[in-house]
Amino acid sequence: MSTPRVRIAPSPTGYLHIGTARAALFNYLFAHHHRGTFVLRIEDTDLERSEKKYEESIFEDLRWLGIDPDEGLEQGGSYAPYRQTERTETYIKYIDDLFKNGFAFYCFHTEEELENERKELARAKHPQLHLCEYRTMELSQAEELAAINKNHVIRFKTPVGKKITFHDMIRGEISFESDLLGDFSIARRRDTPLYHFAVVVDDITMEISHVIRGEDHIPNTPKHILLFKALGASVPQFAHLPLILGQDRSKLSKRHGATSIAESERLGYLPDALFNFIALLGWNPGTDQEIFTKEELIQLFDIEKVQKSGAIFDFQKLDWMNGEYIRKKSIAELTELCIPFLHEKTGIKLPSRKFPRTYLEQIVALEQPRLKRLSEIGEKTVYFFQKPEYPPSLLAWKKMSATELYVSLADADRLLAQLPEKPNISESERIFFDAIGAGDKGSMLWPLRIALTGMKASPGPFEIISVLGAKEARARIHYAQKLLKNVV
Repeated sequence: MSTPRVRIAPSPTGYLHIGTARAALFNYLFAHHHRGTFVLRIEDTDLERSEKKYEESIFEDLRWLGIDPDEGLEQGGSYAPYRQTERTETYIKYIDDLFKNGFAFYCFHTEEELENERKELARAKHPQLHLCEYRTMELSQAEELAAINKNHVIRFKTPVGKKITFHDMIRGEISFESDLLGDFSIARRRDTPLYHFAVVVDDITMEISHVIRGEDHIPNTPKHILLFKALGASVPQFAHLPLILGQDRSKLSKRHGATSIAESERLGYLPDALFNFIALLGWNPGTDQEIFTKEELIQLFDIEKVQKSGAIFDFQKLDWMNGEYIRKKSIAELTELCIPFLHEKTGIKLPSRKFPRTYLEQIVALEQPRLKRLSEIGEKTVYFFQKPEYPPSLLAWKKMSATELYVSLADADRLLAQLPEKPNISESERIFFDAIGAGDKGSMLWPLRIALTGMKASPGPFEIISVLGAKEARARIHYAQKLLKNVV
């Protein structure tokens, strides 16, 4: 394969979602596997909905994911400009070529007339196409009328009775009848291109060799092929990626969970984990391996191994994979990543004199084996920063009475008094288990856990004491005893 040039061209009308991120990633992997070029350009011809903040967020989210374009608005390149609204002169030149060669014409139908035609075709159960009566009007006459009647569009003169066939690198041969396409709109005015026209001109002028995009673009492909040929350009190779589905097999949407990259970051997914996970949405190298480095994915990626059927977005699997990446982090690095989430939960600026970095690292080390998302850290560890509040009933173990629970906590308090301020875990275990002997361990350890954390699920009490310290642990036991006194 000659050195490929591929692209993504998101519209800045919203935040980067998983579908566009997957398209970007597959283009990135394909380009780097073949030592090609990955281009990022912006399709901002929808002036009403395009916003600068969305454009900037697209750049930020791709950077965060580690999908770095070789060319684009930020990187520059010899094919600039990379924003459609800055390419007007180029579009005018190419649309004039279409007029000159008889492939474009002015249409003066009103929206009401077109709507009536659509209804008529629907009643007749006829394919929804529009062969415009203005397609045969002399260009000079149409230009005079267009100068007077501003309520017009420019359409492509679709050939009649032709079969348009292309080879999809994922799906094989796909064919369309030109009679089902109609005379589709390509511009509002000479200087105001619409999607089908602008995207083809951009691909031609940027020498894009492979178009890798979602399967929802398959119906657009015959229109684009007609435009490539009408403009005398080589037709790129196409690969249409499968839809991303929720676990109910409907198209992935917000009701399934976080679908934007920004949301995923806020939930505490790691960029390298999400990169790995998205790479496997519809593709795998044919092995049981699931954790890959970026370099491994680049080396193994094969566009022809992408599946045709929809790819299921499994949030549980993403949580599992993210947990695997969390456990690969050093405690220092993971603590740095967790600090914003701890601050969000506690409202405390961290680290601080009361809660120094060493204290935070101890907390993170305790939770690292259990974390699936960074956002869980605040909820799971809030008791390290403030005394827990809980109902006395939570202290109950089996059928123990309030008096028995009080005595059990008193025993725990007595044992803690024998330990140094920062006891190691094995030392605490030895003293407590010697005292419990053959008795029911839960009768002491359960109320102790609740007194320390106010939670049913947490690290073991001895691990917690090693971080909190014996003095704070005893203070929490005394508070639990106070709660029980009010019950007795």
